[in-house]
Amino acid sequence: MNLLDISAATDNFFWSQIMIYGCLLAGVYFSLLMKFPQLRLIKDMVGQLFSGKSSASGVSSFQGFAMALGGRVGTGNITGVASAIFFGGPGAVFWMWAIAFLGAGSAYIESALSQVWKEEVNGEYRGGPAYYIEKGLKSRPLGIAFAVLTVFGCGLALPGIQTNAFAQAGSLSLGLSPWIAGLLYTALTAYVVFGGGRRIAKSAEMIVPFMAIAYILLAIVILLANFSKIGEIFQLIFSCAFNANAAYGAIFGLAIQWGVKRGIFSNEAGQGTGAQASGAAEVSHPAKQGLVQAFSVYVDTLFVCSATAVMILSTNAFNVADPANKGGFLTQLLPGVEKSNFTQYAVDSVLPGYGGAFVAIALFFFTFTTVLAYAFYTDSSIAYLFKKNTGGAGYKYGILLSRLAIVAMTFIGAVSQVDVVWNFGSAAVGAMAWFNIIVIVLLTKPGIATLKDYEAQKKLGLDPVFVPSRCGIKGAEIWEGIAARNYPEQLAALKKKAPRGVESEDVWEEVAEKIYVKPLVPVKEETVD
Repeated sequence: MNLLDISAATDNFFWSQIMIYGCLLAGVYFSLLMKFPQLRLIKDMVGQLFSGKSSASGVSSFQGFAMALGGRVGTGNITGVASAIFFGGPGAVFWMWAIAFLGAGSAYIESALSQVWKEEVNGEYRGGPAYYIEKGLKSRPLGIAFAVLTVFGCGLALPGIQTNAFAQAGSLSLGLSPWIAGLLYTALTAYVVFGGGRRIAKSAEMIVPFMAIAYILLAIVILLANFSKIGEIFQLIFSCAFNANAAYGAIFGLAIQWGVKRGIFSNEAGQGTGAQASGAAEVSHPAKQGLVQAFSVYVDTLFVCSATAVMILSTNAFNVADPANKGGFLTQLLPGVEKSNFTQYAVDSVLPGYGGAFVAIALFFFTFTTVLAYAFYTDSSIAYLFKKNTGGAGYKYGILLSRLAIVAMTFIGAVSQVDVVWNFGSAAVGAMAWFNIIVIVLLTKPGIATLKDYEAQKKLGLDPVFVPSRCGIKGAEIWEGIAARNYPEQLAALKKKAPRGVESEDVWEEVAEKIYVKPLVPVKEETVD
């Protein structure tokens, strides 16, 4: 068995049918319990983007959003969409939309939990699955296991996918050899990564909005050039998604599998990585960052991935593999073209001589910010592993070695075989998603409680501030200092309008049912003995 076969077997193991449908069911589960906040609270999602400022310990809400979006918006939005269409047909696009819509619920839960149980490590906020596993499930060993998995996935397996995509695009459209592309990319990565979390956040804040808007504008230009095909494109996507197109009936199951698989790879909902960016943010309430991160899933898949799909399908710049005939095709509109280059051919068909170069440059920015996000996630995991002694050699050399590994893997990925790199990276995503989705389902109660508390305070006309005892949450003592130090006005207003449950856990247990459960209204103005 060669390396390609090993990588494919590993990927298939972590992306079994159980995993595919488990991700969809988790999204349905959280969405139903929270009454679809991804629809009800869209205004809040957008509004919270710019509501907070950075502090000495945490990045701003927008920087947290930009870091997470930088991690979400990467090669999965271009090469990932193309591979989903190649293996699953046009119907895979619908299932990418489905997992984005449902996954926004999972993204809220994991990001809110990350805020609830974040910690201050070496002067910076850190959070993520390892942290909420330890505090929420009271298991340090499981937290260590997830942190180690994140170091492997984000530090070793995933960076190579990003640089490989740029190297392929640079070779086709810019005439750069993979070695040259890899060296340039690696040098820039090293400069930012070794600058630490704040330099990563600042870089993401500047790059992400520009790259996403420019790419979506390009998609609009392509769509306008093929305006007459809009109805045909959506008819093709929906007919293939629900097995109503005879030409792609043989791959109906693959449409679901590849749509969900590449959707999660792209938007990271439920994977646990975006939660680590969320934990670094300075906000007054965990729900605020949860809503912001849910919105980032929308931006990633419903906007950017859709832009790629529209460009590819409207220009007929795709092939679809025949699973029953190795090397054969159900549809072959670009003979001899590698799937990773579909988008470049699509854009070049409308903007000859310029389209391919634009996509290659867009890929550079997309993938670069994703690698920076991976570096931050790896830093957070190292910080967790050595949080009890951040002044010791373990923390110092752990951070150094992990950053060196990321820099090395960016170069190795650029010069490696495409499918091997993708298979190992996809397997790492699957492993993290398996682990994290089980955890957030187990922590449903505190996750939902944050949203109930947020909405209850909003109904009182307050700017929500988090007091863990109001939600019956323990182990989040850091918030006592955060609320008193950074949000004294909001805390004072909360004590005035809803005094009970603010200072005493025992009092909260007495009145929780009256305040926040059916309906979510404050208790009447009467004293509690």
